[in-house]
Amino acid sequence: MPRCNTNNMSVFLKELSKRYDEDIVILACDGAAWHKSKNLEISGNIIMIHIPPYATEMNPIEQIWKQVRQMGFGNKIFSTLNAVVGRLCDTINLLTDELVKSITLRKWIYSVI
Repeated sequence: MPRCNTNNMSVFLKELSKRYDEDIVILACDGAAWHKSKNLEISGNIIMIHIPPYATEMNPIEQIWKQVRQMGFGNKIFSTLNAVVGRLCDTINLLTDELVKSITLRKWIYSVI
């Protein structure tokens, strides 16, 4: 997506809903305006949970980035931006579904759905 806005977020949610049409999708969202817009189109199988500001421990993506840094970027020096992007892509491709679930699953999520 070229820009973060309500329209593009609606497109993303529609595609996410189609991809996981047999599942309930729970998204932990920050306070971005396009996450809370009254014009946002949210499919029936998507539940959006809005986390409080400055609560990085509640934001699962923060733990994913920590894992990516540990797996691919510890004590490394890169000579080019392309090398950084390449390492990032390689490292993200190492993240299995099981690893992501083990890092991001929060028991408190069940209390809000």
